[in-house]
Amino acid sequence: MKIVKRDGTIVEFNQEKIKTAIQKANNEVSRKERATVEQIKEIINYIVELDKPRILVEDIQDIIEQKLMEIGKYQLAKKYITYRYRRELVRKANTTDQSIKELIEGESEYWNTENANKNATVVTTQRDYLAGITSTDITRRFLLPEDVVKAHDEGIIHFHDADYFAQNALHNCELINLEDMLQNGTMINGVMIEKPHRFITAATIATQIILAVTSSSYGGATVSLSHLAPFVRYSYEKYYKKYKDRNLKDADCKKFAEQDTRKEVEDGVQTFNYQVNSMTNTNGQAPFLSVNMYLGETDEYKDELAMIIEEFLKQRILGFKNKKGVYITPAFPKLLYVLEEDNIHEDSKYWYLTELAAKCTAKRMVPDYISEKVMKELKKNEYGDGECYPCMGCRSFLTPDRTNSLGNIAKAKNYVKGKGKYYGRFNQGVVTINLPDVALSSGKDKEIFWKIFDERLELCHKALKIRHERLSKATSDVAPILWQNGALARLDEGESIHELLHHGYSTISLGYAGLYECVKYMTGKSHTDGGEGKKFALEVMQKLNDKCNEWKQKEDIDYSVYGTPIESTTYKFAKCLQSRFGTIEGITDKNYITNSYHVPVFEEIDAFTKLKLESEFQKLSPGGAISYIETPNLQNNLEVVIQVIKFIYDNIMYAEINTKSDYCQKCGFDGEILIDDNLEWYCPNCGNRDHNTLNVARRTCGYIGSNFWNKGRTQEIKERVLHIDNKDD
Repeated sequence: MKIVKRDGTIVEFNQEKIKTAIQKANNEVSRKERATVEQIKEIINYIVELDKPRILVEDIQDIIEQKLMEIGKYQLAKKYITYRYRRELVRKANTTDQSIKELIEGESEYWNTENANKNATVVTTQRDYLAGITSTDITRRFLLPEDVVKAHDEGIIHFHDADYFAQNALHNCELINLEDMLQNGTMINGVMIEKPHRFITAATIATQIILAVTSSSYGGATVSLSHLAPFVRYSYEKYYKKYKDRNLKDADCKKFAEQDTRKEVEDGVQTFNYQVNSMTNTNGQAPFLSVNMYLGETDEYKDELAMIIEEFLKQRILGFKNKKGVYITPAFPKLLYVLEEDNIHEDSKYWYLTELAAKCTAKRMVPDYISEKVMKELKKNEYGDGECYPCMGCRSFLTPDRTNSLGNIAKAKNYVKGKGKYYGRFNQGVVTINLPDVALSSGKDKEIFWKIFDERLELCHKALKIRHERLSKATSDVAPILWQNGALARLDEGESIHELLHHGYSTISLGYAGLYECVKYMTGKSHTDGGEGKKFALEVMQKLNDKCNEWKQKEDIDYSVYGTPIESTTYKFAKCLQSRFGTIEGITDKNYITNSYHVPVFEEIDAFTKLKLESEFQKLSPGGAISYIETPNLQNNLEVVIQVIKFIYDNIMYAEINTKSDYCQKCGFDGEILIDDNLEWYCPNCGNRDHNTLNVARRTCGYIGSNFWNKGRTQEIKERVLHIDNKDD
């Protein structure tokens, strides 16, 4: 018989533990009230004869109490109940010691693989994790109701970022209003930062803003290069004036000013990249940053923006040096390249940038691609006009702006009435539903499935409201860089951020995971089948959206469906499913479940079919979604990359192309680092297995990870099939 403990782990039934517990209670009552050895044996035999394959530890304790009272040992039963209660208090009062011990000792697989962009051995990361352990403990014991904690522990839902929830002032991710801060000045740590007058200064200040903002939130942040473009012109004008003052010919003034400006852009972009990757924020890592490259964001400074985009792509193609001095693929910043009429055709003015982007993708896995065409079809504002804007971090998208009728509620200095506002907006947080658990709990009965689905969604709703209500207590003073100095707003001192949590200004996310496993169990088909499986999958997705819309209408809070990037949670969900339902072939027989709506990694499908199919599900995941294809090395086959890019432009809002970019520091091998059957990474050239001397970069849920992964995610990476066949090239 197996015993299911409170934390979900399963152990063998141990009679001695029952004997010990009753004996401790025996010692606290008079002799005539004590249970005899025979009576204790009878209780144990009764439990054994139940012949259950699996039983909860709480159920065993209930049985013991009942049996003690049946034999008239009421005082003993009372003492046993008291003993049980004291044990429960001990468990609740101290949940952090073991986690802290495992973290500090550095031997915990969980902490060493919790985040693919954090190194758990360095002091800055450990400091963040130590604070996170405390926050999680407080969150579990004081801030969340028992039903939410229980559902989280059992993997029924996932309450994200509990390690930051104890503070009531931290939100998830944002689009930084860099334009307002640079053009109108800002304050950082009480120091006034005035408008810069050169590109290199603006680029440097931008990185300081990024560090300050990401230290005051816990998710991803995005800035746009269009906000830096005016400063390129300011620099050019300074250089032009310098040469003009020397009485040079106008043609020479322009030529030399152009040369100096290009050199400054090169230096400024290099400074930006060095700063972003060398800085450590309070989360114990480099800022989780995305950089938006969208020519359509400016008309006046489009050529200057193109110059910056070109330099960012060139420097990313080169890469960053590792400790051996070899150029490798960095994790950040993530680059977002918007495909539009000005750069998607061979005769487009900025086609050269798209060719450069293709080369960069083949070499370094970025940029990712946003289709202006498709996005404007999907993201309609309150006037019915399509809008295009970047994601926050790896995949979180805001809903289209509908705050125009309310005016400038963020008090931004660059607010334009009648124009959609995106920079300065943010996400409040995420709670994710485990879809395979809903399916397995229903026993394939669809009527029961929809009933359980409703119950679980309302549990997620309850948890999301707790997130919202906790954040709503914050005032602008808690993070001046965000709420007073322009990153998200310019509120007055002491002013509540409450209004910014309503009216669609910010979003809050209902996440979902494991659509494939859910559909496979309920229908026996994949959601890629074009028939019954796909139909059921779309019904599930529509239900998620209907619920969000229902809540939104009642509460004026912008709930949005979010395809969760479950990194460590994919392993947790898989293990919880195995504990609750056993091993079911094709459903719970892996160490991971499939991300969001994605085609499962092991399913054979070509790149174009995959992107076209997933585009239908992106429409129903408005709060966050990204699709991808896996490819071999395409550095010598850029025609295929261009073909995929053009397909993305016509068919899907947001997608990425995953290549391999690895390096072994011991032997200099620069091919693909492999994974063996034990899910260990190794160099195929020299056999090196030391993570400290292997540079591995893999796409992890929409962003590049470079610090290795837990067993679940590692198995998922190992089982990924290629969606483009390059064998004959």
